[in-house]
This record gives sequence, structure tokens and C-alpha cells, in this order.
Amino acid sequence: MKKIGILILLAFFALQIQAQQKTSKTSGAVLKFNETTFHFKKIYYQSNGTHNFKFINTGKEPLLLSRPHSSCGCTVPTWPKAPILPGDSGSIKVTYNTHILGYFNKTVTVYSNASKPVVLHIHGEVIPRPKPMLPVKHTDKNATPVHK
Repeated sequence: MKKIGILILLAFFALQIQAQQKTSKTSGAVLKFNETTFHFKKIYYQSNGTHNFKFINTGKEPLLLSRPHSSCGCTVPTWPKAPILPGDSGSIKVTYNTHILGYFNKTVTVYSNASKPVVLHIHGEVIPRPKPMLPVKHTDKNATPVHK
């Protein structure tokens, strides 16, 4: 009799745990990005080092983004402060300081009320701008000078 009671009690707890796992996967905010990595390739010194990472809330509750954390001060994220409703989209703008020459590989970690943080990656190389060429005036040495 005790064994049957213990077995029923264990089955009850197993069903409760399984029900909680199913509801946690289907409820809440879900942050889904179109891409999590962007390669700038080669960009010029002091040019635009900005990329927008687009996302959508595929969950059933509003998505709240907290302050994204960048890997260094040379990378600045900008994010929407208002809640993102289910089915709505938004973007996180990541700007790299292109006043620093050379290769870069930076990350921005996005924290929200979704299940886990998302890490965005940017990389590329900042190269010097080419030196401007001055226009060359071509003259014919044998031509007669013209006064205007």
C-alpha cells in the first residue's frame, strides 16, 4: 500500500515538472535577431562604422531590453528603451570608433527579459584614407599663350 502511494506521489510531481517546462518554453518574451555577426571588411579612417542589428519579439509578452554591454569603450550600442510588443521588431545600432587604425573584433552583449543574453559581433579593419591627388594641368609647350 505504501509503495502504491509513493508511486502515485512521484507520478504527480513528474507531471507537474513536465507542465512547467512546457509553459516556460511557450510563454514570455523571445528575442530573435536576423543576424548576430557583421563584417565591415575594410573601412576608411573616420568613416561610418555603424551597423543596425534587427530583431523581433517572437514571444507572447513585451520584450524589455536593458543596457547592452560592449566589450570596450570604442564600441557604442544604442537600443530602444520602450517595450517591444509581441510580433513587433526593432534594432540595436552598434557604432565602432573608426578613429583607431587596424583590425578590430568587438562584441555587444544584449540583456533582456528573454531567456538568455545574446552576443552581437562586429569585426573588420580600419585602413588609412588614400592621399588626395591634385589635378594636373596639361599644357602644350609649343602653343601660343592666350591672354584673357
